[in-house]
Amino acid sequence: MFRPPIVTILGHVDHGKTTLLDYIRKTNIAQKEYGGITQKIGAYEITTSFKDYKTNKITFIDTPGHEAFSMLRSRGANVADIAILLIDGKDSIMPQTIESISHIRNAKIPFIVAINKIDLSEANPEKIKNDLLKYEVIVEEKGGKIPVCLISAKTGKGVNELLETILFLSNDLNLTYDEKSPAEAYIIETKKDKRGIIASAIIKNGKIKLGDIIFNENNQIKIRSLLNDQGKIIKEVFPSMPFEILGFDKLPKVGSLITTINQNKKINYEKDNIINNQKLNENFSLETILKSPKEEEKKLSIIIKADSQGSLDAINESIKDINNIEIVLKSIGEITKSDIFLAKTTKSIVVGFGVRPNQEAEVTAEQEKIIIKTYKIIYELLDELTEVAILLKEKENREKNLKGEAKILATFIIENEKIFGVKITKGKINLNDPIEIYRENKLIGKTKLISLKHKSKNIIEAKKDMEAGMVFYPQLDIKVGDMIKSIL
Repeated sequence: MFRPPIVTILGHVDHGKTTLLDYIRKTNIAQKEYGGITQKIGAYEITTSFKDYKTNKITFIDTPGHEAFSMLRSRGANVADIAILLIDGKDSIMPQTIESISHIRNAKIPFIVAINKIDLSEANPEKIKNDLLKYEVIVEEKGGKIPVCLISAKTGKGVNELLETILFLSNDLNLTYDEKSPAEAYIIETKKDKRGIIASAIIKNGKIKLGDIIFNENNQIKIRSLLNDQGKIIKEVFPSMPFEILGFDKLPKVGSLITTINQNKKINYEKDNIINNQKLNENFSLETILKSPKEEEKKLSIIIKADSQGSLDAINESIKDINNIEIVLKSIGEITKSDIFLAKTTKSIVVGFGVRPNQEAEVTAEQEKIIIKTYKIIYELLDELTEVAILLKEKENREKNLKGEAKILATFIIENEKIFGVKITKGKINLNDPIEIYRENKLIGKTKLISLKHKSKNIIEAKKDMEAGMVFYPQLDIKVGDMIKSIL
């Protein structure tokens, strides 16, 4: 079955996000219903007058800004299907516009450029379309595929065209759901009032009914009450519907998953692994990068914040030709909480030149285990980035030539000869292979395999999942838990 698209609006502060959301809400909800709404729940659903699409409904996330968007994504909540990049018709592209582009691009969702305030004489849509080319945003009029809508959030001009463009895009996305599937909903806001703890959520698949038992992280909750975005009590919710749940005994986390299947063990296991594999404020070193989840790509993903456009241009020009470095975002200004959430989502580190994180960003980085490095001298920044890029390249080349890998399980002394019991974990290892020894991902020495046995019999090759006894020369300080690698 088809479900309505879920839309988020991103852009620079004061470019009209809240005004647009309020206008759409007021003009697309029946007056008697709108008049009865006393509070917002983080999202709302509208019914449009368009009939030629798979659905005529649209859900808007009513928490505008890329900070809220990136926070949800950093928690694994891929709520939005479509984004609107809102740009002031006279101010054009501003720092948070650039950041919004990065957030949308990394979310890999389609988006619409909405040029706002076209009712003003100073508005210059053509200039904005050209300015967007600098950030590889190519709109339809310039030969690209990104639609543009000219609007006035204040007067409502062009807003209907924007809504129809959203429905047109959603047709191509073919958004469907299976109401028999386990429910999948994400919390977008939480609060506490006289009713108790209230969680606002949007459902993406399945359905949730009054009285259901639901699971959220370590919590099991029986739903006491369900309310829609107009504050009305309802019996069940279907995909793309925003709703409120009563029944929690403690505040759930924004971005966390609600489901009708108990997945606590799996979720907690994955979460613990992520936390355990990311160390806070480690030195900016090869060891740090190689331990990161980005390891398999052999790229260092960075977010760069600088004190001026001149500094940013100089840094960008100097590192653009360095392989193994991927710039997720580059912009001017202090390091903010939004940068930290983007770093978490993209598994990046944050680099500041001439700027520092604000207090909120520092606290968030500590909570989210994100590495921040700041510099005042450009050559120090470039030297460290270049060094890491070279080391990553060396590691990549070594792994391309990796023949086999094994883990040291035990050590024995037989007739004054030290023998190592191993299990082959990858590929194969042959007698007389050159061997590298690694401890906690760090190379500690090189040697040669001079004896290879399986169940006391001499063999010339050990393959994956086999256990074997090995003797090396020269002998090194090899310990249980070390990894050995055979390099071609």
